[in-house]
Amino acid sequence: MQSLRIGIVDLDTSHPNNWVPIIKDLGHEVVAVFDGGTIHEEGYASQFAKKHEIKMVCNSLEDMVSHVDAVIIHSVNWDLHVERARPFVNAGKAILIDKPMAGNLRDIQQLQDWERSGARITGGSSLSVCEEAKDWHRLHDPNDQIVTVLAGCSVDEFNYGIHAFYFLQAIMGAGIASVRSTGVHLQHQIELVWQDGRKGFLSVGNTKGYLPFFATIVTEQTVKHLQVDSSRLYRSFLEASLPYLAGDADPFVTISQLLEAELAAMAARKSFLSGGQQVDLKHLSNEDQGYEGTAFAAQYRMKVKGH
Repeated sequence: MQSLRIGIVDLDTSHPNNWVPIIKDLGHEVVAVFDGGTIHEEGYASQFAKKHEIKMVCNSLEDMVSHVDAVIIHSVNWDLHVERARPFVNAGKAILIDKPMAGNLRDIQQLQDWERSGARITGGSSLSVCEEAKDWHRLHDPNDQIVTVLAGCSVDEFNYGIHAFYFLQAIMGAGIASVRSTGVHLQHQIELVWQDGRKGFLSVGNTKGYLPFFATIVTEQTVKHLQVDSSRLYRSFLEASLPYLAGDADPFVTISQLLEAELAAMAARKSFLSGGQQVDLKHLSNEDQGYEGTAFAAQYRMKVKGH
């Protein structure tokens, strides 16, 4: 496999600290870092670079472009993702965008347009390739049809809850047609309908205690409960993503399919705001209220800083 020179864009979450050692262990080099200051104070990028032995701290994205083969964008404000990615797309570099990739239809369409134009771009949640879902598919008899799946997690509805959308899709596959909010009881309960008529259910949102990623799969002959081992998630995701970024493999899933998770989350929000109407993913529009990354980032900063 080709060894990549990778740049890290924005250091807002815990992911960069956890991912860089795995990236190096997989045979790649992290050569540059940029932080836009959404969460951390000036100087944090230099501290991060020193800790992880990264040679270059960039003052702008343009400074980074010529030094990397690929970038990983970790901005907690997902509204920044498209603009963070743009100079690298224009330069023909490979891009991985951490979850949630986008919170509004305009940004989702831009990512899809870039994919159609040949950009090498992936991202989303590590739950899309988690070992538990892969093991279930490997052992499952495809003739034993899925009746339904219930999946979920806690913390919040979108920044963290998006993991549950990806987990459900990893089990049931692509083809989400419509979404309906069934209301809130402690968590937000959501019904998703696939193009072939199958239905899955999600329960996401804050709870008093932390809930692990889970799914209960009901088929015509079996009931199987999956609980994800979070310690394996990052390596599985990077093992699936980096060969594609390096040009050594096809994408594990196209970005348009991955973005079904974000579209389904947007549809769930629209359904909730409209009193539980069924919302077709194809009927989402730029006028629909999505999830605001800037507002979430401000809340996240207050939590991190203890204010």
